[in-house]
Amino acid sequence: MKTKITGNNLYKIFGGDAAEAVALLRAGRTKDEIFAATGQTVGVHDVSFSVAEGEIFVVMGLSGSGKSTLVRMINGLIRPSAGEILIDGIDVAACSGEALRRVRREKVAMVFQHFALFPHKTVAQNVSFGLKIRGVGKAERRARAHAALEQVGLAARADSYPDELSGGMQQRVGLARGLASGPEVLLMDEPFSALDPLIRGDMQQELLELQRRLKKTIVFITHDLTEALTLGNTIAIMRNGAMVQTGTAQEIVGAPADDYVAAFTRDIDRSLVFTAASVAEAPEALDIGAVDAEGALARMEALGLDAIHVVEDGRLAGILTWRAAHAALRAGTPLGEAVLRDVPAAPPQARLFDLYPLASAGLPIALGDGKGGLAGVVRPQAVFARLSRKDAREKV
Repeated sequence: MKTKITGNNLYKIFGGDAAEAVALLRAGRTKDEIFAATGQTVGVHDVSFSVAEGEIFVVMGLSGSGKSTLVRMINGLIRPSAGEILIDGIDVAACSGEALRRVRREKVAMVFQHFALFPHKTVAQNVSFGLKIRGVGKAERRARAHAALEQVGLAARADSYPDELSGGMQQRVGLARGLASGPEVLLMDEPFSALDPLIRGDMQQELLELQRRLKKTIVFITHDLTEALTLGNTIAIMRNGAMVQTGTAQEIVGAPADDYVAAFTRDIDRSLVFTAASVAEAPEALDIGAVDAEGALARMEALGLDAIHVVEDGRLAGILTWRAAHAALRAGTPLGEAVLRDVPAAPPQARLFDLYPLASAGLPIALGDGKGGLAGVVRPQAVFARLSRKDAREKV
């Protein structure tokens, strides 16, 4: 997968001689020690990261962790004290003013926490304002504004005014304004944090749906771990200006790098984070046309299973329990008649939360491969074992 954004050994020092503070950091001094010695504030401390094209990269941290400073360095609003930031190979930390303006005009748009809509302008005029500043003609501005509003489901409100919209709608206008320029990268600095919880959840789902269609590269800043886990393909957790862990939602929750990360994840509903694939076993299956009841029992005993899936012509056909196979052997009936055709099944990406009703049947759950075959098997006990916090430091 192509890398869209790369940060290499980034530092940001506020106040005084940045070179002195960077040298002290590299020598092992802490943020507090540097402030006490020099009066300088460490905003970002030796941060490196990469963002793949088309992914949502979430930077999560508490107030003062450096996350907002980092996102502002990505589009050149803040210049790093050391290090480089590459967008498609262009170092926005060192390029000329004209090159930086070109990057902002052609590649990057930013969506902020506060909507900052002009109350005296219509929705369409707010969305097209940035295009007007760039000298885009009126007809094209209008067309691009309507296209962006269509993408966020607000085309019908193009001629409304901001005070006629709900908070969630106003934020969607802000998002449309970012999309109107046709950016390849969206930088979103806590865009939903001012919204009510229910509206915030709706906006998160709308963003995921929008991303499914548009496949933008998104850097999303938040202080809310649940939001990070909901949205992020990759999540970076920051503390005191440094990135303490980067990984998928399952890696962050299942294998926290330190006690700081573990404290964040302690109360997370793990059933909403882990997928069926994370607890799946390699599939074992019987070919119904190539085995009889005696052979099926022998296979299950050898594998230590009390139920096994059955395939026919390479496609999942059902599940056979040890008890049903034994009954067929005693009665001399065809093995096919003992097979349960109603099989508990789910896709590999299903959340463990969605497996609860399937696991209650007590039978192994089949994971489909999208072609009618068997990609894996989930044992009910594996679902509940993964939800236990005892495995919180295990590799996922």
